[in-house]
Amino acid sequence: MTIVYKTRTQLVVETLREKILSGEIKAGHPLRQAALADELNVSRIPVREALLQLEAEGLVSFEPHKGATATELNADQVDELFELRAMIECNLLASSLPNLTEAKIQEAADILASLDKALGKENAANTWSELNSSYHNCLYSAANRPQTQDLVNTLNKNADRYIRMHLLWAGGISKAGPEHNQLLECCKKGDVDQGVEILRQHILGSRDEIKSFLEQREANNS
Repeated sequence: MTIVYKTRTQLVVETLREKILSGEIKAGHPLRQAALADELNVSRIPVREALLQLEAEGLVSFEPHKGATATELNADQVDELFELRAMIECNLLASSLPNLTEAKIQEAADILASLDKALGKENAANTWSELNSSYHNCLYSAANRPQTQDLVNTLNKNADRYIRMHLLWAGGISKAGPEHNQLLECCKKGDVDQGVEILRQHILGSRDEIKSFLEQREANNS
């Protein structure tokens, strides 16, 4: 059995992330460093570092004269973001897949191997999110549509906190692995129709699970 060592910062990150995602810390709730340090029995340094990491995950925002607050997680926003992603990314994959070289397909396979290795490690959600984007972008790269790719990157940035939440809380990692492998097999075979359908289900399935999680969270806190 492998013993995973976690820094104070990572323990604070995980504690605050759980409180925000569970709804124990409400949207707009101020996150005062001194109070959190006292509550968690740590110095302010790991609290500050944890808040910065959670800001990168989209769960915390820093505002002038107000400090850090928990951001809102909105089920309606999930609908729009993920439906746009499905529409644009499926179009991009359909354009890219017939032009993917063996080298690009191997690159995508290598990224999947890195995704598997990232599980269970410290900051797994951060690493997984980055590698997940790299994997998809690799498969879209042969479309040669830079403006469309820029749109996808913007949408993914806006959806990132929901994607991380899905990976951590809604069983996203266990489902993403097999779906990624199925998608790669379609790319190897040059099967555009099946590849596009798997990608659509992959994105919209995530949408449904994230919305279900958020709605259950709201019900538990109503």
